[in-house]
Amino acid sequence: MASMKYFIITYGCQMNVADSEKIASALEKTGQQPANNVKEADLLVINACSVRQAAIDRVYGQINNFPDKKIIVAGCLLDFDKKRLAQNKNISFWNPDEYFKLPPARLASESVAGGPPRTNKNTANIPIMTGCNNFCSYCVVPYTRGREKSRPASRIIKEVKSLIKKGYKEVILLGQNVNSYKDKKNNFLQLLQKINNLPGDFWLSFLTSHPKDMSDKLIETMARCEKIAPYIHLPVQSGDNEILKKMNRHYTVTHYKNLIKKLRAAFKKHRVNFPPLAISTDIIVGFPGETKKQFQHTANLAREIKFDMIYFAQYSPRPGTAAARLPDDVPQQEKKRRTRILNNILKKTALQNNKKYIGKTVDVLINKIKKDCAIGKTATLKTVKIDANPHSELTYLPKLQKRTVSDSLASVKIIGATAWGLRGKLKADTDKISNRLYKKSNI
Repeated sequence: MASMKYFIITYGCQMNVADSEKIASALEKTGQQPANNVKEADLLVINACSVRQAAIDRVYGQINNFPDKKIIVAGCLLDFDKKRLAQNKNISFWNPDEYFKLPPARLASESVAGGPPRTNKNTANIPIMTGCNNFCSYCVVPYTRGREKSRPASRIIKEVKSLIKKGYKEVILLGQNVNSYKDKKNNFLQLLQKINNLPGDFWLSFLTSHPKDMSDKLIETMARCEKIAPYIHLPVQSGDNEILKKMNRHYTVTHYKNLIKKLRAAFKKHRVNFPPLAISTDIIVGFPGETKKQFQHTANLAREIKFDMIYFAQYSPRPGTAAARLPDDVPQQEKKRRTRILNNILKKTALQNNKKYIGKTVDVLINKIKKDCAIGKTATLKTVKIDANPHSELTYLPKLQKRTVSDSLASVKIIGATAWGLRGKLKADTDKISNRLYKKSNI
């Protein structure tokens, strides 16, 4: 009898990506196999994100596209959404806490101990906690994932050790607010130190931090730990104090600016080598009651901080949140206009930051090989296109059929920059992998 096939569609954050890996592990241990596409699948799993209304609307759209297929909806779902979706009799639900409880029961211990299969052979997303206690007025996560729960540090470290042994080059610790991680013996600072002290050549980073919990000790630890990537994602959401108060964010613009100054100063002091600290953020445009003047405060902040990347969200109300009781009074066209203004600011600041890379040689994690180039990223999350030329060993990359994870890190000289990425060239004398892997005799 042929095994059933499944296909997973993932929406939302990297936590959902990690959860989809758990789901895949559970399904395969029950005998199901991955399908190449949704049409071939007997079972469709939609790992949903309901942080914004637009995201959950996409889930409804996917379900309507496959009326006769068995569907499981997982991820962050409000009861409001479940009741609406439950009208379709082909749909069942899995909550995030159930991914390790799927039949058979032995999946729980096996999945946690060994780790689920990874969709990326270079990068491993490792959830260290789930849930949130902050109750930002626009966010449903405390209602969909519950209160904060931290995984034991011993299990996290065991998982990281296993991944390093397998050759993974990037480890990303995940949580809605990693700064508040705490098990019986370790806080987040101690967890970072223990992972940093593990032997091996790898990058360590984490998502996401809350400005109210970013302590001076944590900043100092980040800068001193050499394996922690010089990158921080620190959501600001707004550059106006009144809007931040409405959002229930528990910090001021001045506090956020001071954090950025401390972060940059600490990394400049302890990291003498290039590249400098890269900073990304989240900004919500058109929050209820946001005036043009208040938006201008956000625009001014973006110019001042000079972010490397900004992830924009146009506000949409979610049932059950405090902000949903406020009038959504910023017109959609105005939200789009404000987003364009911020995006234009980002283009300028990101280009300025990226131009600093020109002429420098940086480590690049290669994720994709094409006919005439390779695509990778720096530890600061800069996308790099590595050009091939007739005299470069990169010319032979497309012919290489088997490439191990441990051979994916290369030294690349940057020769060009745009707002959204870098261009570089791979040289045999600076390439960490060419001498042992990309010789003609190996192809």
